[in-house]
Amino acid sequence: MLASVTNSSLQILRFCRFLFPRAFIFQSSLPFRPSAVGLMENNNEQRNIYGSKMSSSSSSFAYSSRSGGRGRDLEMKNDRDRSKGRGGGRGGSGKDKIDALGRLLTRILRHMASELNLNMRSDGYVNVNDLLKLNMKTFANIPLRSHTIDDIKEAVQKDNKQRFSLLEESGEILIRANQGHTITTVESESLLKPILSGEEFPVYVHGTYKKNLESILASGLKRMKRLHVHFSCGLPADGEVISGMRRDVNVLIFLDIKKALQDGMKLYISDNKVILTEGFDGVVPVNYFQKIESWPSREPLPF
Repeated sequence: MLASVTNSSLQILRFCRFLFPRAFIFQSSLPFRPSAVGLMENNNEQRNIYGSKMSSSSSSFAYSSRSGGRGRDLEMKNDRDRSKGRGGGRGGSGKDKIDALGRLLTRILRHMASELNLNMRSDGYVNVNDLLKLNMKTFANIPLRSHTIDDIKEAVQKDNKQRFSLLEESGEILIRANQGHTITTVESESLLKPILSGEEFPVYVHGTYKKNLESILASGLKRMKRLHVHFSCGLPADGEVISGMRRDVNVLIFLDIKKALQDGMKLYISDNKVILTEGFDGVVPVNYFQKIESWPSREPLPF
């Protein structure tokens, strides 16, 4: 049979013999992609979400496009960038290790505690010892289990946005994220202090970007996947404003605090001075905007 084929037929035969194994290999090597947030564990060598090798005794974490929301995805991107630019990966300085630990704690305490079966109270606190038992790695590729309570205390102390609070209770150390939660276990009244008067702070301002303004004016400020819409008690240039607004915003939306409180909108302040509200059904409507300005030029924008 092989001797009787023509040259053109022989070329086709060779082409087919080359294609079929490639197709078979491609189909059989498709990676399994979980559809929900979870720990990635098996008996084979693994890679974490940045492509670094992982041993079978520890794991990193991954997010699907359906399991987090914009807040988590943006935090992941920021952590990837920091990990690449500040000694991420194996090794790194002590500062990098503590920074990476703090960023993993932020993600767990804001978004992942329920999925990791951590016992979180309604005020957001979890036991530090329970955190240190998790089989996860930080963005510095260091197992969480290899860190200590002193490392966590250092991460809390050095966090420049004061994202965490520590509490000692009955001989145990507890930790929580001060704001930014998507976990519904947390209750606003337990986590935060209510704002009862508009005179408590000089301004109530939300920072955003011009590209988002059309959508905001059409449907209001939405909390998205988080529990609250975030406002700041100062402008980006104010030295005392440490959290609640990104430094690179180019639009400022000022809340009419008097009208909001009169109409029953509940507002709160976190331990790190971020103003938070659930709005009405998760939205701060446009009619509660006092004014909108460009930043840093502070020119009025019509709405």
